Amino acid sequence: MRKFAVDLHLHTALSPCAEEEMTPPAILAQAAANGLQIIAITDHNTAGNTPAFFEAASGGPVNVIPGMEVQTREEVHLICLFAGPDEALAWQEVVYAHLPPLKNSVRVFGSQQILNAAGEMIGTEDRLLLTSTDFSVEEAIAEVRARNGICYPAHVDRPAFSIIGNLGFIPPDLPIPVIEISRNINRAGVLAKFPALGRYPILGCSDAHRLAEISRARSLVSLEEPTFAALVEAFWDRRQNRIEVD
Repeated sequence: MRKFAVDLHLHTALSPCAEEEMTPPAILAQAAANGLQIIAITDHNTAGNTPAFFEAASGGPVNVIPGMEVQTREEVHLICLFAGPDEALAWQEVVYAHLPPLKNSVRVFGSQQILNAAGEMIGTEDRLLLTSTDFSVEEAIAEVRARNGICYPAHVDRPAFSIIGNLGFIPPDLPIPVIEISRNINRAGVLAKFPALGRYPILGCSDAHRLAEISRARSLVSLEEPTFAALVEAFWDRRQNRIEVD
């Protein structure tokens, strides 16, 4: 095994709160310049740009994991990761069916740009993405697991849109492989604040919405190869610590 530098929480121009500079060529170039070897594309309640990133990354130094940051009815953010864009897009259709039938307001929330591999806008997503699905935390995790994905709480240390901030705790029987902490805290800091989190492997990610934020927080994961299957194995491996917050 060797250690791979990963940042598994990146937004693109499809997330209305992200900058328009967040295109496949720009993100992949910034990730490579920062020494990242694996990234995940995790836009809000959508996976629409994952095919473009998968295509743009082909044959390059940065491996892309397709994903999504889904918002539950409790306003908890969960990271959902899948083996390929087809699986991520299938999950997107499920999520879209569980979003309220509201239109995005570009003036209020920002544009939601669908991109090609070259970073050119080829369309927009008109539905409102910055809102909650009607899934509970438990339901969302179960749905992702049923589709052979992995799902875990995002930025658990934050007061808003986090499982601890909104529920007050992590249910002990929740079938999650890891927890994610934000770039505002390190492993020692989050364990000092929430000692009970020591029972989970801890993953640090940037939650980047602009290029300058990429890999401000990242993790080193011990893997046989930089693939989704290897990540899944590492995340569920409780026998040894295979994740380090860098």
